[in-house]
Amino acid sequence: MNDRNKWLMIAVGMGIMLNPLNSSMISVAIARLQNVYQLDFTDVSWIIFSFYIASAVAQPVMGKCSDLFGRRKIFLTGLVIVFVSSMLAPLSPSFSWLIVFRIVQSIGTSMMVAVGMAIVRIYVTEKQAAALSVLAIFLSGAAAIGPFIGGILIHWWDWPSIFIVNIPFVTASFLFAWRTIPKDEPIESTSGEMSIRKWLGLIDTPGILLFTVALVALLIALLSVKSTGYLSTWNLMIGGIGFIALVIFIRHELKTSSPFIPLRTFAKYPAMTWVNVQFMLINILFYSLFFGIPSYLQQVRHVNEFNTGILMLALGLCSLVISPLAGRWIDKSGSRPALIVAAVLMTFGSILIVLLDENSPVVIVILTLAVFGISNGLNGVGMQAALFKSTPKEMIGVASGIFNTSRYLGTILSSLLIGIVMGDTFSAIGFQMLGVILTVLATSLIIMNLRGQRSSESQAV
Repeated sequence: MNDRNKWLMIAVGMGIMLNPLNSSMISVAIARLQNVYQLDFTDVSWIIFSFYIASAVAQPVMGKCSDLFGRRKIFLTGLVIVFVSSMLAPLSPSFSWLIVFRIVQSIGTSMMVAVGMAIVRIYVTEKQAAALSVLAIFLSGAAAIGPFIGGILIHWWDWPSIFIVNIPFVTASFLFAWRTIPKDEPIESTSGEMSIRKWLGLIDTPGILLFTVALVALLIALLSVKSTGYLSTWNLMIGGIGFIALVIFIRHELKTSSPFIPLRTFAKYPAMTWVNVQFMLINILFYSLFFGIPSYLQQVRHVNEFNTGILMLALGLCSLVISPLAGRWIDKSGSRPALIVAAVLMTFGSILIVLLDENSPVVIVILTLAVFGISNGLNGVGMQAALFKSTPKEMIGVASGIFNTSRYLGTILSSLLIGIVMGDTFSAIGFQMLGVILTVLATSLIIMNLRGQRSSESQAV
């Protein structure tokens, strides 16, 4: 790999890492933001919801936009958006404004994730597999060390620092990207020659709006019922709007020629559909722990942000260490054995959550994080391999987009689950109840994978 390509890798890597870094650092900041803005746990959860809803919508949209405007322009524009949002977020006069800047930040980081891999595939022609694996390290590494970095920053410089820390990364990435990413080739059918109506149809604007309205309305309705304790007319109205929007969205996606989420693909490729269902469940389990443990440590055990970040390293380091080993195992034995072991580990970790209370030994917390970290490493490689096996080569681009959407939906549902179980205050009893629910979900994953294993064996015979 020549020097130019190495700098290109660094530029893209520093850009795409901003999405997982910012999505993971916030896990340590939830308790602090709850105190600063005097919010209950349900309300403060929107700092998580907003980021993942925006990412789920923005990434596939920005992938389409890159075909219209060029990948270099999308990448550089994303960096500028992150720079501006990171500067303005610490100045937020209210929590609502912080949510707005968080959404803008999510859109900016999604622009880079959407085109970063494509830039490397196009311009790094030698040792391409190695180059893509390096980008995967940027993504997984940022997510792994995010809580640790967030804990240190908040401990010494308070919550605004988790936004300001983006500035040096954004600046360096922009300078390197400006010099190393080749200029976009002229596009024959440019957006300037395309009518606004045609362009909006191409990215499926109606589908995007319906999806967003349905998701947000249903979340508001569910969380409001939990917060108030009863079903009001307002809850029914908001929930009804969400349900109607969801039904219209499904009908629209089945009819449109350029769907935001190609629902017909699920019916056409059932094996791929089950991979996505399983991946969504995995992310519900993982992110319930990922966002739950920091709140448990800070609000139940009264551990400070610095020590919380240190403890969360057990999750990230175990995930990073196991990932390359999982790759070798899966190359030899296929994805199913690794996924079964991962499901067993998640079940064991969920049972450990049930045992945690105000006075549990710290070693149990570390063991819980380590178990989930190992399972995350196995699932990360195993689910990607299962996706490739279940998807025709000509469909891999669409399948990857759906796969990422499943990830974000699982993350959103994990935050919803925590919000519903905890309500106003994060408590040890609520966390134990969450552990019971996670144990049931993890057990269902074991059953799904064992059935898949038997099905594969019978087909082989």
